[in-house]
Amino acid sequence: MGNSDSKLNFRKAVIQLTTKTQPVEASEDVFWDQFWTDVNLTAQDMFALVPAAEIRAVREESPSNLATLCYKAVERLVLNADSGCVCERDRQTVLSCIRLLTRILPYIFEDPDWRGFFWSTVPKVGKTDESDDECTRPLAESLLTAISDLLFCPDFTVESHGRTSADGPSDIQSIDSCEFIWEAGVGFAQSPPLNHTHDSSRAELLKLLLTCFSEEMYQSPSDTHTPNPWVSFFCSRENRHALPLFTSLLNVVCAYDPVGYGIPYNHLMFSDQRGMLAELALQTLIVSLEQELVDHSNTISPCISEMHVFCIRLLNNPLLQTYLPHSCKKIQFHQELLVLFWKLCDLNKVPPYHFIFYLFSYLTIIILILQFLSRVGLVHICVFILLLLSGERNFGVRLNKPYSVRVPMDISVFAGTHADLLIVVFHKIITSGHQRLQPLYDCLLTIIVNVSPYLKSLSMVAANKLLHLLEVFSSPWFLFCSPVNHHLVFFLLEVFNNIIQYQFDGNFNLVYGIIRKRNLFHQLANLPTDVSSIQKALQRKRRSNSTHNAVFMETNNPCNTACSEAPYKTTPVQTGTLNASLKAMPRIDKLTETSQVSEDGTTLSLQQSDSTHSQSDHSSETRVRDTEPTSGEDEEVQHHLMTLTFNLQYFVLSWKSKLPLQTIMRLLQVLVPQVEKICIDKGLTDESEILKFLQHGTLVGLLPVPHPILIRKYQANEGTALWFRTYMWGIIYLRNEDPPVWYDTDVKLFEIQRI
Repeated sequence: MGNSDSKLNFRKAVIQLTTKTQPVEASEDVFWDQFWTDVNLTAQDMFALVPAAEIRAVREESPSNLATLCYKAVERLVLNADSGCVCERDRQTVLSCIRLLTRILPYIFEDPDWRGFFWSTVPKVGKTDESDDECTRPLAESLLTAISDLLFCPDFTVESHGRTSADGPSDIQSIDSCEFIWEAGVGFAQSPPLNHTHDSSRAELLKLLLTCFSEEMYQSPSDTHTPNPWVSFFCSRENRHALPLFTSLLNVVCAYDPVGYGIPYNHLMFSDQRGMLAELALQTLIVSLEQELVDHSNTISPCISEMHVFCIRLLNNPLLQTYLPHSCKKIQFHQELLVLFWKLCDLNKVPPYHFIFYLFSYLTIIILILQFLSRVGLVHICVFILLLLSGERNFGVRLNKPYSVRVPMDISVFAGTHADLLIVVFHKIITSGHQRLQPLYDCLLTIIVNVSPYLKSLSMVAANKLLHLLEVFSSPWFLFCSPVNHHLVFFLLEVFNNIIQYQFDGNFNLVYGIIRKRNLFHQLANLPTDVSSIQKALQRKRRSNSTHNAVFMETNNPCNTACSEAPYKTTPVQTGTLNASLKAMPRIDKLTETSQVSEDGTTLSLQQSDSTHSQSDHSSETRVRDTEPTSGEDEEVQHHLMTLTFNLQYFVLSWKSKLPLQTIMRLLQVLVPQVEKICIDKGLTDESEILKFLQHGTLVGLLPVPHPILIRKYQANEGTALWFRTYMWGIIYLRNEDPPVWYDTDVKLFEIQRI
């Protein structure tokens, strides 16, 4: 009965608030206390008893009452944080205020007229001395400070360490939160006893904190982005708990063990209280790391060297294979883990705390990322990570390690290295993936380009996959149907040139494949550029319904039956689920910065001067209409189409003359006669003998002067920042369904689609 009475009384208070036409003064504590004093409601109850329509009605019709409600709730949090929540009644009051603010804040943020409300200056709660220079401060700062204090409040979110109820507020304010870090790990050796009540209170506070940070969700991507003021203050030196809280979040995530002792189906027999906290801690962590930290090298880097093992362990969990179906608990926050992994790599580039440096001793992470590439919603983030890693020389070198661990992936069977695995997986994505993945093709090939100068011995399978991609991308109609498709050919030719010039010894499989497919290179060198040939190629495109499907259906795979492999498997999506839209990825020339590798291994940044990657390539003047003119179109339209075709002709001529074919043509000029001669002289019909001949061959002094190694390193920019921001908040929106914090609010950063 007590809980029913509490719900009834609370609902009456909400109705009173929504029906009052006159402002209720802040001094009327009897009225305002109805919303949090002696209220025993769960977060789900709070969301059900405070409907969205009524929040919006109060916002529009009684704005002063909504403002006062927010102010009084924050005031109550501050007062209880200052007092230390010494009794159970105070703790319940704090939880009620937390849940109410979590419910209301999204509707404050969705209205542009209210967005600055929390940053307006109000009387500083808890202060009575008018002579105090800091008697006023933004309400947001008071709220964030109270949340931070409460996250290290003894007997509420941390162990008391012997505190009694007689301890005064001064003792609470003087607490060193570094002694109350939530979990052992970075910067803290002791492992506090597990307390489900404390974990539950922490989770409630973190959800409110995420709600505060979520103001970004209500800003259009087209708006000029400014630093999130909530995150800026929370991560600043003004928050004395910033570093111990960061450490607590990181340690809770890394220490989380969903498997436990490995007893099958243990997650069905025992509740996992730490799982929800770990998820919210991870989400809070990745949002906090979105803030540009001027001195992050002093606060993040010292602990990073210890994180790679934990990241790998958790990332491996969703991919675990067991004999008993569903016997092992699988974490659901692997997307957030990948974002954290990305941020750890991107933020810690300065030695001696170079996070990537520690990764290269664990090639398992590469296998895990390649496995995640096959999952819906994970392809883009995994490609970003691999693009970042590929900018490091050691990454390419480490890929030469033999790949011996077999993991369940729907790819061709091969014996080789991790480099072979990477190429085979990329080939599978390109040839069997979704059409929407086409913008990723240049990223995937850039990764291969970056590592190619260091690949010592490609398997026959991987070599044939690369040649198959060249066969596909060099077909005339594919080259002509888009002003950027020729970039893919340039990337593949650069891969072949790098391997021939710098790793010829050991790559006899690729050399043999190039010799077998030599007609590809001759056809590319003699690519027709006359108007008639271009028109015929484009007509082929118009007759096909899908560029992506047609190009791979009509080209035979050089690996005999490999072309008929099953479509790339993806995680099934349940009907009726929600999905958050993603922003378009920036072009590869915007994603990367080209660097030249010198003889001593150092890199020198180069300006983008290659015309094949210039902005002019995307000019609409080179685009050709995809549909045939109808019989009703007049001569002017026909003339316009002809003009576009002529423009395309000049465009093709401009990049065809720059095709880097000299090294490959010289290789063919030298080796093809030798291979033909040995086949005739010895009557060879077995390719193994030819491979032995090529394995001991040399081109020293016969090839052109080696070109400099060019590495395209990931370069942060506004486009990628927007993509990651959209991706991160889309994940957080979808993951917080109970209660649905942001559901049915006017989110502008991305679109919510029902599948």
